[in-house]
Amino acid sequence: VQLQASGGGLVQAGGSLRLSCAASGRTFSWYGMGWFRQAPGKEREIVAAIHWSGLGTYYADSVKGRFTISRDNTKNTVSLLMNSLKPEDTAIYYCAALNNWPPTPFNDYWGQGTQVTVSS
Repeated sequence: VQLQASGGGLVQAGGSLRLSCAASGRTFSWYGMGWFRQAPGKEREIVAAIHWSGLGTYYADSVKGRFTISRDNTKNTVSLLMNSLKPEDTAIYYCAALNNWPPTPFNDYWGQGTQVTVSS
């Protein structure tokens, strides 16, 4: 499956951004989908994930209550709405088709990444 992430940018602290990931190729609805991020000098970490059915979600503690993941299996897209952004949310964000549920960082299919920068 091919993944194309978009929607990153520069935003002030407290602001919002919506990331989108468009999928093509293998059947999108077979896969759980996740958003990961990697900040400079840090390891890639999971941010949020959604089960292939859309009925289960996972959020990192650092984003609970601020970020919302959703998917549209009719449009082969997954989105991440990020509210109340903080400078520590600054990172490159990647979408991934998950190999497993619950989600892990070990996945075969990744998008190219989109930069999110939050200024203080």
